[in-house]
Amino acid sequence: MTITTMETRGTVVFPENFVWGAATASYQIEGAAKADGRGPSIWDTFSATPGKVREGDTGEVACDHYHRYRDDVALMKDLGLNAYRFSVAWPRIQPTGSGAANQAGLAFYDRLVDTLLEAGIAPYVTLYHWDLPQALEDLGGWTSRDTSYRFADYAAIMYDRLGDRVSHWTTLNEPWVSAFLGYGNGVHAPGRTSAHDALRAAHHLLLGHGLAASALRSAGAEEIMLVVNSAPVLTPAQVNDPSAAVSEADAAATQRAHALLTRQFLDPALLGRYPEEVLEAAERNGGTAHVLDGDMEIINAPIDLVGINYYNPCVVEDGPGLPADAAWPGSEGVRFATVEAPVTAMGWPIVPSGLSRLLVRLSQDYPRVGLMVTENGAAFDDVVEDGRVHDDARLAYLEGHLRAAHEAIEAGADLRGYLVWSLLDNFEWAEGYGRRFGVVHVDYTTQARTLKDSALWYRNVISRNGL
Repeated sequence: MTITTMETRGTVVFPENFVWGAATASYQIEGAAKADGRGPSIWDTFSATPGKVREGDTGEVACDHYHRYRDDVALMKDLGLNAYRFSVAWPRIQPTGSGAANQAGLAFYDRLVDTLLEAGIAPYVTLYHWDLPQALEDLGGWTSRDTSYRFADYAAIMYDRLGDRVSHWTTLNEPWVSAFLGYGNGVHAPGRTSAHDALRAAHHLLLGHGLAASALRSAGAEEIMLVVNSAPVLTPAQVNDPSAAVSEADAAATQRAHALLTRQFLDPALLGRYPEEVLEAAERNGGTAHVLDGDMEIINAPIDLVGINYYNPCVVEDGPGLPADAAWPGSEGVRFATVEAPVTAMGWPIVPSGLSRLLVRLSQDYPRVGLMVTENGAAFDDVVEDGRVHDDARLAYLEGHLRAAHEAIEAGADLRGYLVWSLLDNFEWAEGYGRRFGVVHVDYTTQARTLKDSALWYRNVISRNGL
């Protein structure tokens, strides 16, 4: 991969008060899976099931952040982060997903929040990053309407404990992944493979979001965010040429994929309605009986920000006669295409311009909310050499995407901040420990942390508020 340096690409400065930070998720870094009353999550069950996770890895130890959080916050302070997005492990708070709170679990997040504030770092709390209590999955999981109400109860518990110190609250992280990889094609926990279940789960995740957002707001929350994994949906020709001609059939394929990936969640949450493509998909896969009168009003509870997790574009074209992809109910006639571009260790194409296109479109489609890049990063095969990790490819990836983010701001996108994914190398879900996304290297045997070159570079970006 060719590395283009900052010196050859010019200087850009981000707006005053732009938020710079990093993000993690509870199951990916905390470890201590059985400590202090924590109950099992669907990811504990899934990763312990042979064949589900690469090399049989689990998050039982992960980065041992539960015990090493003070050292990790010290690293954040050293990097100059002014925000840290982390998720709460629901099973730490309610081991069975309902009932009285586990005080030891709450105490951990008390300590973490206080340590962050002492370091001058704003805590951004995500309530759900995929680790559903297994006891709730046993009762139906997100296919059950009751889970939405249990989620709102849990949100209220967390605000009651942390709301005096935490201003920034996220309800859900990437509900598309929870629903369609967890219940549609089964490559994520809980591993179900049913289009009907996936669509029901998607609706109940949104219902839980709306109920939780209302509970947070009524309790006094200052800022509420929903985080989605979104991407510009492009034809292969458009990846490198935004002005490329698009056939009517290919345009219809991109419109359908955009509705299923992004509008399925943002239209209900921000506009109070589902796209027709989603309703059609539901009708073909068991119907819409799970959508009750009044649900859309609940889901449309006011929020302040939409978080965008961007890694690569979604590339499609017309595929006459193709059945729906298992993770994409409603995608009949859509072919998911590949593109000619450098790729990360995940095999994901590196297209920084996709981020600017996405941010501009979302600001135009949903102008009443601000945007934040809540995840952006890349996995590469990093090694420690003489105490250093020379991750030039990641550094170039991050620089390219930050420049794209700045271009979006100049084009009118209301972008408030950028959170790199991820602070630490960690348990990468079904990929186990074989993929490293962190700007900080973690030796999983010794738990030693090493700042990669990308972390040192990011520290400089933050200090100058730009490139």
